[in-house]
Amino acid sequence: MLTVLTIPNLLTLLRLGMVPVFLILLEDFRYSEALGVFVCAGVTDALDGAIARLTHTKTTLGAYLDPAADKLLLVSAFIALGFMHAVPRWLVVIVISRDVLIVLGYFFLFMLTQRMMEVRPSVAGKLSTFLQLCVVALALLRLGRAGLVAPAAEAAVDYASGVATSAAGLEYVVRGLVWLQRQERPAEAPRAVAESGRRRA
Repeated sequence: MLTVLTIPNLLTLLRLGMVPVFLILLEDFRYSEALGVFVCAGVTDALDGAIARLTHTKTTLGAYLDPAADKLLLVSAFIALGFMHAVPRWLVVIVISRDVLIVLGYFFLFMLTQRMMEVRPSVAGKLSTFLQLCVVALALLRLGRAGLVAPAAEAAVDYASGVATSAAGLEYVVRGLVWLQRQERPAEAPRAVAESGRRRA
């Protein structure tokens, strides 16, 4: 129990609890407060990773719970802001499609191999997450204080986020296919040995 309830995991659970609070504030058009909660969630995300590395308290639960909390916050934010027309609909589709593709991909890999593929964040994945955070933050700033964010700058971040998210999705697909190919090779090796033995006989 003590190995599960570490400080990083508690911070991650706190971040999960912030998601409904964030959505309620958005629904009430309290954009400044929603931005504050969103920033706090980002701070806890940075803190739990740093604390886990410094104190060597990384856990299997945290490895899955941390990215799940990030995705839940971002996907919820993009869906809500998409319905409010605060972010481009095409970007909402890209973000959600990428995440659904990754989840389904891991599920199918497990069904095919009965093994869990290790989840490792990539540079493209981290960049896409950072840009998605920027998209949400800029949208909330614009909603809270009209004229504070330049439309050209916001559009540039939107397009950059779309490109980075698409690239990260393709990278994860390639990773999954390569991993699947490596899992099939050990099974093929004994067959090759058996066939060569039969030929010699």
